[in-house]
Amino acid sequence: MAVEFALIAAGALLLTGIAAIPLSHHRRAAELVYGASALPCGFAGVIGLWALVANAAPTTVTLPLGLPWIGAHFRLDGLGAFFLIVLGLGGALNSIYAIGHGRHETEPGRVLPFYPAFLGAMLSVVLADDAFSFLLSWEVMSLLSWGLVLVHHRAGGTQRAGYVYLMMAAFGTMSLLLAFGLMTGGAENYGFDALRAATHGPAAMAAVLVLMLMGAGSKAGLVPLHVWLPLAHPAAPSHVSALMSGIMTKIAVYGFVRVAFDLLGPVPWPMAMVVMILGGITAVMGVMQALMEHDIKRLLAYHTVENIGIIFIGLGLALAFRAEGLTAAAALALVAALFHVLNHSLFKSLLFMGAGAILNATGTRDMERMGGLIHRMPVTAVVFLAGCVAISALPPFNGFVSEWLTFQAILVSPDLSPWGLKISAPAVGALLALAAALAATCFVKVYGVTFLGRSRGAEAAAARETDRWSLGAMVVLAGLCLVIGILPGFVIDLLAPVTQALLGGAMPHQADSPWLTIIPVAASRSSYNGFLVAVFIALSAGTMAWAVHRFASRRLRRAPAWDCGFPDPSPVTQYGAGSFAQPVRRVLGSVLMRAREEVFMPPPGDLRPARHEVHLRDLIWERSYAPLAAFIQAAATRLNVMQTLTIRRYLALVVFSLVSLLVVLTLWN
Repeated sequence: MAVEFALIAAGALLLTGIAAIPLSHHRRAAELVYGASALPCGFAGVIGLWALVANAAPTTVTLPLGLPWIGAHFRLDGLGAFFLIVLGLGGALNSIYAIGHGRHETEPGRVLPFYPAFLGAMLSVVLADDAFSFLLSWEVMSLLSWGLVLVHHRAGGTQRAGYVYLMMAAFGTMSLLLAFGLMTGGAENYGFDALRAATHGPAAMAAVLVLMLMGAGSKAGLVPLHVWLPLAHPAAPSHVSALMSGIMTKIAVYGFVRVAFDLLGPVPWPMAMVVMILGGITAVMGVMQALMEHDIKRLLAYHTVENIGIIFIGLGLALAFRAEGLTAAAALALVAALFHVLNHSLFKSLLFMGAGAILNATGTRDMERMGGLIHRMPVTAVVFLAGCVAISALPPFNGFVSEWLTFQAILVSPDLSPWGLKISAPAVGALLALAAALAATCFVKVYGVTFLGRSRGAEAAAARETDRWSLGAMVVLAGLCLVIGILPGFVIDLLAPVTQALLGGAMPHQADSPWLTIIPVAASRSSYNGFLVAVFIALSAGTMAWAVHRFASRRLRRAPAWDCGFPDPSPVTQYGAGSFAQPVRRVLGSVLMRAREEVFMPPPGDLRPARHEVHLRDLIWERSYAPLAAFIQAAATRLNVMQTLTIRRYLALVVFSLVSLLVVLTLWN
């Protein structure tokens, strides 16, 4: 019955989207639509949680829809149940946040119908059990999210963001279509059971995995297919950005895991190495681009790229261990990846919600015009700090646990026998360590420039705290990030049915360990106790605060901040986002982004102001997408002559095409 209830939730979301069309201009439309969206999402999350806790057997249902005489097949197993939790929890909290945030939306009629339908389409992707239903749901998800990106279509850059996103979505869907076509092998059965039973040679497996990396990777944000993220996330409303970054990218990860670990069978280790290396490059490139950004939403979008890279590092390691028959190590790596899927959905949703609250309060996304918001938005400042600590992988929050498990999987890599894996796994570990360090640096910049110091503009000085609905959702997300970081063993045990079904093994049971300590491999190698770490941090901070208040002077003293001997009350003398990133930009940016600085200092007597400019280049766009776009434009211009052909030439072209197709089919047979 679980899959039937999940389908009811998906149908309720789709019907809510239809009902939102006439309600869009109602005075309380936001409360009605977003509230109606939160309930099915929460219901779906409870269904997924029950299915995993009870270790329920997979259930299937067939609806008289889809292709003729075949129907639409839906199924809920352990993997689907876990992503149902991710989607349901994130969708429900995001909808609660949107009840308050949606009141600030200037174009509610363009958001409300698409929002619940988008959630329903993502839910359908997770439940689909045949290629047609999967691809149809995937395409509907892509088109609805494209509509949400274009809500503010008159704003500068939004139409370009929508165009790039649509092109990447079409490319991804075509890649998935080809991947499923290769897996069917010309058979007429498109059900996932038939795909599991099919056998494939190494070349076909490699082709399918490459196509999945292009199809799912373009939606998730793998480098170099990530170019739509920094364009689409800033363009979309903040609660839509939270949904796309926190949930939709995880649905893309689900698609890759479903094919690579479930439908395709064990892949050769060289392909696992490709996945792992691609994940490492994605993590470093994403965090480097984020560190250079001043737009807070673009910065968070690039950090989505970074975290998707971390997830694919774990998936690549799991594929490599499975190829070598190391089931326990494969389970560890897969748990690390899926754990990070859950963690990223929580703290990235929290951070985008915080960015939306800041945007509503200040009217700007530029961190250089913020500052001092901790005094005007204290609750937002606290929960945003929790998200910053979590995404920086610092204990005792949840981001630390999943990245620590990924490092533990890398430390097991010497057990792999192929030389390529022995070299690439430690190298990817170094990239992961670099990405983690740069992420912490980046969020010190984000929090310091945004919330600390003095207000850099009139907008920040006049900011006010956001509404209670938004604060409530962000507080719950911050609490979940802390609780999961303190008690990670329960999440690891929750994932046991997933790894057991996909790999034939699971990590050791963690919840019964003394003091809730998690032991990935063996106690003699490594262990982590989030509860004790949290207690130690609380006691240390409390003792320090008590000692300061007990023994220090109680007299209040106020003095200006140290000004290096050059007193200037102007807030522009503070450290800014650009100055904070300057050391890293000069060391690494010159190589990865061809960073270049120009300084103009007018001579004595010249009244022109001094100027310092930084120029960054997106080498991936310049060397990959820009030439391709130019080629397509040139080809389209040349082929435009076909629109003015005579009837005889059109008929000749049709005959030539038919003959060519018949020749190809003859040679194929």
